[in-house]
Amino acid sequence: MEDKALHILNSTFGYSEFRQYQQDIINQVISGKDAVVLMPTGGGKSLCYQIPAMAREGVGIIISPLIALMQDQVAALRQLGVKTAFLNSTLDAHSASEVEQQLLRGDLDMLYVAPERLMTARFLDLLERAPIALFAIDEAHCVSQWGHDFRPEYIQLSVLHERFPRIPRIALTATADEPTRKEIIQRLALENAELFVSGFDRPNICYRISQNQGNARDQLLRFILNEHENDAGIVYCLSRKKVEQTAEWLTSKGLTALPYHAGLSAPVRQQHQYRFLTEDSVIIVATIAFGMGIDKPDVRFVAHLNLPKSIEAYYQETGRAGRDGLPANAWMMYGLQDVIMLKQMMETSDADEAHKRVERHKLQSMLGFSELTTCRRQALLKYFDDHLEQPCGNCDTCLTPVETWDATVVAQKALSCVYKTNQRFGVTYLIDVLLGKDMARIKQFGHDQLSVYGIGKELDAKQWNSIYRQLIARNLLSVDIEGHGNLRLTEQCRAVLRGEETLHLRKETKQAKSAQRGRKVFNNVKDSDKALWEALRACRKALADESDVPPYVIFHDATLMEMVERQPQTHEQFSKMTGVGEKKLEAYADQFLEIIKQHIDTVARPSSGNDTMEETLQLLRSGMNVDAIATHRNLKATTIYGHLAKSIELGDIELQQVVDLSEKEIKTIQNAFLNFGDEDKKLKPVYEAFEGAFDYGLLQCVRASIDIPA
Repeated sequence: MEDKALHILNSTFGYSEFRQYQQDIINQVISGKDAVVLMPTGGGKSLCYQIPAMAREGVGIIISPLIALMQDQVAALRQLGVKTAFLNSTLDAHSASEVEQQLLRGDLDMLYVAPERLMTARFLDLLERAPIALFAIDEAHCVSQWGHDFRPEYIQLSVLHERFPRIPRIALTATADEPTRKEIIQRLALENAELFVSGFDRPNICYRISQNQGNARDQLLRFILNEHENDAGIVYCLSRKKVEQTAEWLTSKGLTALPYHAGLSAPVRQQHQYRFLTEDSVIIVATIAFGMGIDKPDVRFVAHLNLPKSIEAYYQETGRAGRDGLPANAWMMYGLQDVIMLKQMMETSDADEAHKRVERHKLQSMLGFSELTTCRRQALLKYFDDHLEQPCGNCDTCLTPVETWDATVVAQKALSCVYKTNQRFGVTYLIDVLLGKDMARIKQFGHDQLSVYGIGKELDAKQWNSIYRQLIARNLLSVDIEGHGNLRLTEQCRAVLRGEETLHLRKETKQAKSAQRGRKVFNNVKDSDKALWEALRACRKALADESDVPPYVIFHDATLMEMVERQPQTHEQFSKMTGVGEKKLEAYADQFLEIIKQHIDTVARPSSGNDTMEETLQLLRSGMNVDAIATHRNLKATTIYGHLAKSIELGDIELQQVVDLSEKEIKTIQNAFLNFGDEDKKLKPVYEAFEGAFDYGLLQCVRASIDIPA
């Protein structure tokens, strides 16, 4: 059976070897035993039930929570030549009947079905008459009442154990803390199953969190334009209204951004999801209603404009980035208002007090995670009882270490102000008292006579806001929702107030610095190979449109990247690429090999004799702008700016021929360079001084126009 599983992995899926635990899990299920699998998104969970379903006699029944997930997986499997189908509400009666007959005849390798349909008496009776290979319960965390995606119908799935005791079951999830794991095992009657935990680390994701200082939307735009201008991404917002506004605003800035939330009609949601899956460079702006069931591997970033309600939700949502293993960014900006809004939503929900208590604890953990000054990945993995020995080097606190300071005295002032005003006021009012503002409301309450009035003038309002936010994150203060957001002292604050505990807090830096650049995905595509990369993507898109499937169903970005790096020239060489099985080799090798051959031939042709900088100059003089030249030459805009900056420095062209700036703007930028002094001639300080308003390439050209060394 082991040989059969490996053969399926090689010939059908195009992978040469199993990843960690995959083979053990597959052998467990093939041998007829149960398994519970915790594996990070992108870790290869699906293969753990797909290969056993193909290796065992009968049909694998896959219980999946969303129609989108079923359709996505079935489309991908059919491309590989796997006999698979789904049963859901999108099928008409005739089509559904045909699938049922295929099930009874054993003509399928796998059948995807929703838990609601599976639990009907009619379908269970149908299963009694069908040859069943296994039951796979995907997204198994949905069984947990404490989880963030609880679905009541999942609880009933223990019936599978009762009615089909000899059929192996495998339950899989990417996100489950210890209580959720126990609940999965108990509710699905999997006490005798083998538990496989392969770790939660997603090393390709760069985690970055910043505080919203009132310009979150602008920061999001800069992040996308600077790092992900042509990439697919997801932006999460807390409310439907914010989803609509953000999508509309990003669209007005020239991006393709589509809203997605439960308030939109089903056809609109379906259309937006279809475009996200099948088109390039589409951004979905969504509430948490979007995501589960999206198996798109080339999502290059997930951004949050509000704080998620738990670390589990954050992990699951950010895990939708970089499923193909290539670098991706998880970017978040949040403010104290998010905490207040989430707490209001929790307190006004219909949940019982026990659930609310758990939700409060989860939110507090999420807030504490956001305010970390140490490695985020280590803390994230520790939450799931995983362990990372060394700081990861791929999160904001590792890439740009956070500066801390002894904030014990200012914390005492902040806490004392809460106490002296009888714990009846919110952050804004407390800051006004600390700053000693001359306000009628403060005088009305007599707070201008308090000892804390005006004792905080050494900090400004933004700094005090940060202090209060961090005190809440450390659970030294709590937000009283019933009291309209007023702050209350907690038991934990006593040691700080008495001076028994030293408190080190994060030192706030300029916003531009907190939004430092993450890791771009395709930095390792050489300029000379950029045209090949785009041609391969275009070929993949055409083939996908022809088959009416998303592009990644043809090949993942990781496979295209391997084509760029290896540039195979024969069928045998092409067959050795990751993700190329027998079916895809037969269907697609010729088209992609022809493109690679054309690229190799083009590169081999002798050059025209003009050097690369001279060619850029000629195109500029012909009337092309920087972006047009970059597109024409298949080079990055930054490379073109480099050519032009050198030409400006040599006196071959004037600055005004390159940049579309007023004399006043040029002068302002030149002065900024000069003001940093001769010892600091880098672009970054000036870029940050203008908070990213001017592109690096543009600044490079302005710098070249003034009399300082580059």
